[in-house]
Amino acid sequence: MEKINHISQILGETTDVESWLIRAGLKFSDLGNDATSIAIRKQWREYQAAVQRCCTTLHQPPSCVQLSGDYAKLRIPSGASTYSEVKAVNFPWRESDSIS
Repeated sequence: MEKINHISQILGETTDVESWLIRAGLKFSDLGNDATSIAIRKQWREYQAAVQRCCTTLHQPPSCVQLSGDYAKLRIPSGASTYSEVKAVNFPWRESDSIS
């Protein structure tokens, strides 16, 4: 599996988990049930809640808003900054696993 190129400049927010994971060079299929993957899933839920609040407040779609301040850290999945860090764990992916 190839490493996805990291996006150097992120414009706007997203409601698509794959797009969000790509920001850190990850794919959904890289996630498993280890502590890192659980932390990434939790961050996804926090990110989505922040995006939803921001969009509601500004009356804009996700692509037209950008999180800042304390929420800026949620924009890129943390816990595993690169695909290679996640790949090294070598965890299985099951269709029953859900990111949300």
